[in-house]
Amino acid sequence: MYAKGQGVPQDYVQAQMWWNLAAVSGKEKAIKGRDIVAKEMNSAQIAEAQKLVREWKPTD
Repeated sequence: MYAKGQGVPQDYVQAQMWWNLAAVSGKEKAIKGRDIVAKEMNSAQIAEAQKLVREWKPTD
C-alpha cells in the first residue's frame, strides 16, 4: 500500500519497514517487494526504515 500509495500517501520508508518485517519470516513476496522499494530509496531512507523496524512493537 505504501509503496504505491494505495489508500495512503506514498511513503517508501513505511513500505520498506513493512516489507522488512514480513521478510523476516522468509516470505519470498516480501523479500522481492523490499528489494524493489529499496531501488527507489536513498541510503538515509533505508536507514530510517531499518530504525523503524528495530523500534516496532506489535499491538495487542
